[in-house]
Amino acid sequence: MDTKWILKYLADLSEHNNREWYHAHKAENKEANAQFEELIQTLILRIGEFDTSILHNQPKELTFKLVRDTRFSHDKSPYNPLFRAHIASKGKLPVPVGYYLMIKPVGQSFLGGGLFADMFKDATAMVRDYITEYGEEFEEIIHAPEFHKYRKETNQLCHCG
Repeated sequence: MDTKWILKYLADLSEHNNREWYHAHKAENKEANAQFEELIQTLILRIGEFDTSILHNQPKELTFKLVRDTRFSHDKSPYNPLFRAHIASKGKLPVPVGYYLMIKPVGQSFLGGGLFADMFKDATAMVRDYITEYGEEFEEIIHAPEFHKYRKETNQLCHCG
């Protein structure tokens, strides 16, 4: 697996974000996708060492398309120059609580976990209610040394509803 190939393809797509370039570079797209799916499979196996609920997933079923819905956007670029996957016990849907991988050039890649549920509007309220009800347990978890061993600080903020 060569993530440099993935990043080069995505950087080129970002620079030439149009249908003509995309269709002229199908072979590069196919190779970058294959490399990304290999990376996802590696993640599934590594995460599966402590979370066996995700081991049944197939990488191809966890990815998101590059094509953008531009109907209501000011930005009419037809493609998202990034590869994304959601790894969870139930695949990427319906309420994907699990692990998220985004590969994007120029140091913008991300691997993390949690809840992404813009299609499930009550999710944020349900999570907040659960944390409120079990606040002491939540505090114990987030302050435990084991939690901090795997946690990495970033400059990104969570934009929760």
